[in-house]
Amino acid sequence: MDGSTNHISIVTLNVNGLNSPIKRHRLVSWIKKTNPTICCLQETHLIGKDIHRLKVKGWEKIYHAHGPRKQAGVAILISNKIDFKTKLIKRDKEGHYILLKGTIHQQDITIINIYAPNNGAATFIKQILLKFKNQIDHNTIIMGDFNTPLSPLDRSSKQKLNKETIELNITINNLDLTDIYRIYQPSSNGYTFFSAAHGSFSKIDHILYRGSPFCSNFPKY
Repeated sequence: MDGSTNHISIVTLNVNGLNSPIKRHRLVSWIKKTNPTICCLQETHLIGKDIHRLKVKGWEKIYHAHGPRKQAGVAILISNKIDFKTKLIKRDKEGHYILLKGTIHQQDITIINIYAPNNGAATFIKQILLKFKNQIDHNTIIMGDFNTPLSPLDRSSKQKLNKETIELNITINNLDLTDIYRIYQPSSNGYTFFSAAHGSFSKIDHILYRGSPFCSNFPKY
C-alpha cells in the first residue's frame, strides 16, 4: 500500500489547552516535525463543538473524549500513513480517558490515553486499569499525564512514594504492565514537570505496555 509503514511510532503530549490558534499552530508544527504514527494528547480543553480544532492535514482519524466544560480532554490522532480500523471506543464523560481498540494492518492494538486529575491521581489511574483489565491484552499501550510519579527516581525531592502510589504500582505489576521508560532508562530522571510551589521536578507522564512480538520495536514508541 502506498504510504504505508512497517512500524509505528507513538508520542504523548500534555498540550494544556488548544483553544488558542497560536497553540494549535505550534501543535501542528510539532506533529509534522516529530512525524509520529499515533499522537496522544492530554488537556485539550475542547468541548464537543470544538473538535474540528484538532484537525491536522494527513491525520483524518481523530478520537476525542471531552467534558461539558473547557477543561481536561484527551485525544488520539492517527496518521493516514497506516491502515487503522476501529473495533471499540470507550471514553468518560469528563474527558479524562479514552480507550481505543482496533487493528493496524490486521494486527490488534489497544491504546488507553489518560489525563488524571490533580487530586487522587494514583487512585484514579488504578481504578481505570482495573476498569479495563479485561481489555488489556498483549498489544496494549497505556499512556498520558498520570499526574503522579511512579518511582522515587521520578522525583527530584527525597519524598517517599505514598500509599496510593504503592498500591497503583502493585496493580501495574499484577496486570503485567511495564514502564517503557524504565526499560531503556533504568536510572535516569527524565523529569517532565516542574512545580514552582514546591521548587521540585518530577516525571508524571508515563507509557505502560503489555508487549508481544507485534510490539517488539518499542524503542520507536
